[in-house]
Amino acid sequence: MAHQGRSFLTGTFACLLLGFFVIQSPAVEGANILGVFTSHSPSHLIIHMSIMKALAEEGHNVTVVSTTQPKVTHKSIKHIVIPLSAAEEKVISDGMTAMAKEKPSMITTMKSLFGSLSMLIYKQVDVLEDKRFTDLYKNKDNKFDAVVVGFFFNFFQVGLGARFNCPLILSWTGAPMVQIDDAVGNPELVATVPSMNVAVLPGHAMDFKQRLANFGSSIFFRLLGFYLDILNVQFYDRLWGKDPSMISYEEAKKNVSLAFCNSHAISEGPIRPNVPAVIEIGGIQIKNKPDPLPQDIKEFLDNAKHGAILFSLGSNLKGDHIQPELIGKIFEALSSLKQNVIWKWDDLKNLPGKSSNILYKKWLPQDDILAHPSIKLFITHAGKGGVAESQYHGKPMLALPVFADQPGNADKLVQAGYGLRIDLFTLEVDEFKGAIKEILKNPSYKTKVQQFSKLYRDRPMSARDSVIYWVNYVLRHHGAGHMQSPLVHMNFIARHNLDVYLLLTTILIVIALISTVVLKFCWRKCCGGKGKSQKTGQKAKVKKN
Repeated sequence: MAHQGRSFLTGTFACLLLGFFVIQSPAVEGANILGVFTSHSPSHLIIHMSIMKALAEEGHNVTVVSTTQPKVTHKSIKHIVIPLSAAEEKVISDGMTAMAKEKPSMITTMKSLFGSLSMLIYKQVDVLEDKRFTDLYKNKDNKFDAVVVGFFFNFFQVGLGARFNCPLILSWTGAPMVQIDDAVGNPELVATVPSMNVAVLPGHAMDFKQRLANFGSSIFFRLLGFYLDILNVQFYDRLWGKDPSMISYEEAKKNVSLAFCNSHAISEGPIRPNVPAVIEIGGIQIKNKPDPLPQDIKEFLDNAKHGAILFSLGSNLKGDHIQPELIGKIFEALSSLKQNVIWKWDDLKNLPGKSSNILYKKWLPQDDILAHPSIKLFITHAGKGGVAESQYHGKPMLALPVFADQPGNADKLVQAGYGLRIDLFTLEVDEFKGAIKEILKNPSYKTKVQQFSKLYRDRPMSARDSVIYWVNYVLRHHGAGHMQSPLVHMNFIARHNLDVYLLLTTILIVIALISTVVLKFCWRKCCGGKGKSQKTGQKAKVKKN
């Protein structure tokens, strides 16, 4: 009893102490926060808007500029949509169709991005020139305390911090990568930190082949970054080059306060050091408590006697991007299953086919559906957001990757034992059905992903709370420049110690040269004369003879 009494008193004291420090922490009144998300990717926007929703719920005044209507929002968020034209939408659709016909790889993705989809990069400049956006800073009554920028080949937008005279925060939809590392001075560790397209189990070292691939990937992204920086300078000058009040692009690059990354290294890997400005918020879009499902979806799942399957290839890839014969094979396989299937399909007037076990929906509350106990399998394109949601809810996956980071994500989930991967472009009915049945019948996939779910959920602070705390921290400390890595202010030569290595090499060369001269001198003094006299004597004898 005495022990219980002491425990109670200790716990009470700890709570009071915690409460004291919370009370002593400087409060942040409702700040004006601007979100600029111009990548025109619905899946990216879900991550970015989840950040802004958390800030709106905290009581901040949030304004968001994007090119599409968000699926995630909040009643108090002021939203400004600057949409693409019909012609621009067609260019994107044609680009997606082209990618859906090629074997997925980083090279094909980049080829499309800088070919038919290059408009996605240039359009982001147009958005910032639109009157609906420029009015935000030309109207002197507007004042923003922080700007959150969605990163996607648009580093010129770091100028928005200077434009609105406030701290700038980046939001990135994956784990830290080269451009994010550079923005906040995060160390790049090519030998130990695999890139998104190199699959390595958490805690495992890369073998030689993987390190070689990782080195090649690093060089590729460095060259890509060099090319993009040329564009970024042009875009920056186009937007603000004639404004004497604006700082240079090089100076603007050094003013990033935070980078929110949609990752959780402790569970997902890779284990690596991060500077304080890298804040991991993996799963920010996942709700602590699922919202009620639409009635038709709820009934469909509740009545699934043999369980249910969710099938979605994401928000960027639509049904008409995929060859009709391939769609026919997918329908044939899914319609023959005893499980109910929810299929994300955009054109509800032109369905792949009709089957009593298939429910087609144009838009799905994916996170809420995956939380339903009837879901036994998620057939996915292996986008980062969907994979994270499936892992959080402990649902095994069958991956059909198409482009970007999807092949790498698919390889990682297969390697971890969370599911299987098949090639969408060579898919056959029997192969597809066989993979589905293997995952449903073999409990190891479910067991492993549920074990991961426990790790993914086990955090000292939720993703939502991390967003709120660190944005408030930056607001309290006026950009929090004190925690910025010195690497941000160092050039390539300094950050890699090349000048130090050059100096040491020069010193060693000078020492070697001096040593050589001294040794030669000593040799001549000690042995040179004797040798010379012997040779002279020998010559004299020869002459006598």
